[in-house]
Amino acid sequence: MPTWLPFRLRGLVPMRYSTFGRRTGLRVSQYALGTGNFGTGWGVGAEREEAKAIFERFVEAGGNFIDTADVYQAGQSEQLVGEFIHADRDDLVLATKFTVGAHPGGGLSRTGNSRKNLRTSVEASLTRLNTDYIDILWVHYPDALTPIEELLRGLDDLVSQGKILHAAFSNFPAWRVSRAAAIADLSGWAPVTGIQIEYSLVERTADRELLPAAEALGLGVNLWSPLGGGLLTGKYRHGEKGRLTDWNRLVHTESTEQKTAVVDTVIDIAEQAGATPAQVAVAWVNERSRRLATSSVPIIGPRNLAQLDDYLGALDVELGTDGYERLSEVSATPLGVPHEANAASLDGLQGGAAALVDAPAVPVA
Repeated sequence: MPTWLPFRLRGLVPMRYSTFGRRTGLRVSQYALGTGNFGTGWGVGAEREEAKAIFERFVEAGGNFIDTADVYQAGQSEQLVGEFIHADRDDLVLATKFTVGAHPGGGLSRTGNSRKNLRTSVEASLTRLNTDYIDILWVHYPDALTPIEELLRGLDDLVSQGKILHAAFSNFPAWRVSRAAAIADLSGWAPVTGIQIEYSLVERTADRELLPAAEALGLGVNLWSPLGGGLLTGKYRHGEKGRLTDWNRLVHTESTEQKTAVVDTVIDIAEQAGATPAQVAVAWVNERSRRLATSSVPIIGPRNLAQLDDYLGALDVELGTDGYERLSEVSATPLGVPHEANAASLDGLQGGAAALVDAPAVPVA
């Protein structure tokens, strides 16, 4: 029996599965395990035994989606992931990224999205991961230099060669993603299948363009940093360490009144629900994901088993309509131009009967 098959772990709810967007048949778990903490190449992270324990607990809980990158821990993350997945490689969905490089100081030709770096990066990742194929290859960032046609053609070659199964885009603006998807489709190249973006109760600007684009185009979505870099746990109010002190990057602080109000609300609901603030924050992201018209998978990035158990516990947290709406309201991001004007004009555009018109299940592109 494959070791990834789900069962109830110490009373916790096992993960569910979906296909990754409408453009693949790839079956992925409710969470993806982010492995940026696997290794100590950045001077902070999980040693091998701790990383292995996190991986095994995640798989025992039903997780099959593993996310890494060549840059994580200067290549150590990919090496550890390659070791851990070896026994069940074909049962697990493996995603990695290129653009920054395992050694970003290596020079002009070993970074970015050029066809040259794409080829050499994937070959190096395959070696570190000890596998002959990658399920999803993410283009980690736009590099402001490489034409999208060059990038798409290179990705198509790798799909044709069987070295990657699917191509997707991380941290790209919506207009670049939609243009890339259209060019790939019109050219008969391997399709763009997903986006990966930051998303949490303290970072919801993806509601403006990226998430609507993913819904309309059928792209799978990975949501990283669902705890806002640790802010939503409330721990920074008590001086606890985390990204804020160890990494000092990819973090949020209570820099606005809204962020303070969000943290206050998360803590209040957690006290009422008998859950931790982290569980409430992730439960909201889980519920938001269920309400999207495409597959949406949060990426969890625990550094230890206690953090992983907190994430798993969130699967059993029911916010209820009131709790979900309260969190949605306090964290809402203004949609801006042209969305607010369009919303105000909608009733007139539908003959004054917008309240009676059923919107399509899948938003129109």
